Amino acid sequence: MLADCELKFDRQGNRRSAYSLRHTYSCLRLLEGADIYQIAKNCRTSVEMIEKHYAVHLKNTLGAKAINVRRVKKVAK
Repeated sequence: MLADCELKFDRQGNRRSAYSLRHTYSCLRLLEGADIYQIAKNCRTSVEMIEKHYAVHLKNTLGAKAINVRRVKKVAK
C-alpha cells in the first residue's frame, strides 16, 4: 500500500513505520487545534511527550498558547 503511493520511504530514504504515522497524526491534530490532552490519550502517551516530540516541530507555526489549550466541550441539548 505505501509503495503504491510512493510513501514507503521518507525524504531521507528511511523506511516508514507505524511510528511515522503516529507522528504525522499528532502533528496534524495539533495544527487543527485539537486538544493536546485528547491527542495524548489517543496515542497512549503523556502530554509532556506530545510537547517534547511533536509540538516542538510546530513551534514556528503555533504559539505555546495554541498548543496548551484545553477546549471546553459543548453540552448537547
